Amino acid sequence: MNNNMNYRFANEGIPKLILSLAAPAVAAQVINALYNIVDRMFIGRMPETGTLALSGIGVGFPLIMVISAFAALIGFGGAPLASIHMGEGNPKKAEEMMGNCFVMLLIVSVVLTLSILIFKTPLLTLFGASPETLPFADDYMGIYLIGTVMVLLTVGLNQFIAAQGFAKTAMMTICVGAAVNTILDPILIFGMDMGVKGAALATVISQTISAVWVLWFLTSKRAHLRLRINYMRINPKIAVSVLTLGLSPFIMQSTESLIQIVFNTSLARYGGDLYVAAMGIMSSLMQIFTLLLQSFAQGAQPIIGYNFGSGNYKRVKSTILFCSIFCAAFGLAMWSIAIFLPQLPAMVFTNNPELITLTAKLMKIFFLGTCIYGLQLAFQQIFLALGQAKVSIFIAILRKIILLIPLVYVLPAYIYPKTDAVIMAEPIADVLAALTCCGLFGLTIKRLLGENNCST
Repeated sequence: MNNNMNYRFANEGIPKLILSLAAPAVAAQVINALYNIVDRMFIGRMPETGTLALSGIGVGFPLIMVISAFAALIGFGGAPLASIHMGEGNPKKAEEMMGNCFVMLLIVSVVLTLSILIFKTPLLTLFGASPETLPFADDYMGIYLIGTVMVLLTVGLNQFIAAQGFAKTAMMTICVGAAVNTILDPILIFGMDMGVKGAALATVISQTISAVWVLWFLTSKRAHLRLRINYMRINPKIAVSVLTLGLSPFIMQSTESLIQIVFNTSLARYGGDLYVAAMGIMSSLMQIFTLLLQSFAQGAQPIIGYNFGSGNYKRVKSTILFCSIFCAAFGLAMWSIAIFLPQLPAMVFTNNPELITLTAKLMKIFFLGTCIYGLQLAFQQIFLALGQAKVSIFIAILRKIILLIPLVYVLPAYIYPKTDAVIMAEPIADVLAALTCCGLFGLTIKRLLGENNCST
């Protein structure tokens, strides 16, 4: 890492520095989310079959999230540790960390591709696909899975670009692929009459271009940390540290896949395919909301990690305070849009009046808890930046495994209509988990930084 970036992390004003790192990261995450969202926007407008196709893509979404979760396991596990090593003045250790992660991403991508391809159809049926929606889900995932290795390399290694302070370059990684995807979608879906297969192919081509961009940058002289052949091996000690820290974001994303399955199957049982389609729209909107907040907090991660490694606890505290306030305010703003203007985002995905009306109705319930959800996401990313794997893992498990899934199954026994009861599980879990997270944050931050150094 060069002296200029060292100086910025250690001395530049916190708000300016976080925004300079977070703004490109926010843009990159939004654009990355557009891969799936743009697909849904075009698919939902397919003549005659649009609504069924949209439901089919929603059923396949959990598999896509599982793939992204493994990228987070390695990329989000390794990049914060690399930041800490840079703060300690040990760039070689940081490069070794990145080399190990590269090999791990390759191995995981091969295993995932083969495993999901073999069991694809039974899994989609298990996830809530009906006889009418299964063909669409099967066609989309059959092509999408071919690009698994590119998805993992793009998402996983891009974190190491951001960790070096190249936030704009990390953003360009996603922008290049997303732009290609947006151009190819209408051409392949409508122009070449490929339907959902065209949407999947557009995504594979786009992710391949992004992966090539990442590899080019990390092997070029522009990078402070470079991918080197002598570090492309698995060091068991490094692998364990990466997987341990990455387990929290992995649980966050993989359990999001499980949540999607639980919602889809429950809503299919109580409401049918139209409710599954509405859930697909709401999950896309929640994905955008979550990614925006996470990516802003990730912009603060290198600053927190670097200064924590160098022992500048006062600067760590200031960064945490600004990040927390911003995420809380942004969460409240997003909540306002979802509650008071629910028809507008629904109309982006479909022109079916019945689906728009249903989605708008359910959104007013589904997004009730997002007014406090921003703090939970901020604190979880801060725990990662400080290397606190155990606390992050517990928070990830608490909201989804301990609270949300049981509530989805329990509430319909006591609340009618049952479809509304299923949706109500989301805000209840959000509020309870956020309050618990705030309490844990107060206790943990005092232990790490000391009673005299932390008043947040």
